[in-house]
Amino acid sequence: MMFQLQNGANMKHLVAVLSMTLSVALSLHAQKEAIVTNHARGTFDVKVIPQAADDPAGGPFSRLFIDKQFHGDLDGTSQGQMLGAGTAVEGSAAYVALELVTGTLSRRRGSFILQHTGAMKKGAPTMMVTVVPDSGTDQLTGLAGKMTIIIADGKHSYEFEYTLGGAP
Repeated sequence: MMFQLQNGANMKHLVAVLSMTLSVALSLHAQKEAIVTNHARGTFDVKVIPQAADDPAGGPFSRLFIDKQFHGDLDGTSQGQMLGAGTAVEGSAAYVALELVTGTLSRRRGSFILQHTGAMKKGAPTMMVTVVPDSGTDQLTGLAGKMTIIIADGKHSYEFEYTLGGAP
């Protein structure tokens, strides 16, 4: 590549500009690299408490309270609410939920909100559980991530992939 220097520009000026450009690029790369994905695993106990039916004008939905106790890398409790709907097709349904989690995540104390979206089509489930943006408090400020819930042999466990701070 050939550069033509105009208006009395000199090589010293060009080197300074290139040096500054490289410095900014390296700084941005370092900031991007500073975001580390962490993994937390453990088990949880859950109580689901059915609530009385709402006014029929609100739709044919069931509402439940959620009460959880997390163990493992996430150690704490959560309280939440779930809204569900079944269909005329056996094994097909959907739910949404929000839960406020309070405790420690890898020894960092704080709270955050999880948002659930789940569906089942003729018995085949799909589920997405994510941290509500900007819901982390105290030492969990900046928390972002997604949780996988595993139910096997009647026991509940989780895998949580997350980042802390520095997340846009």
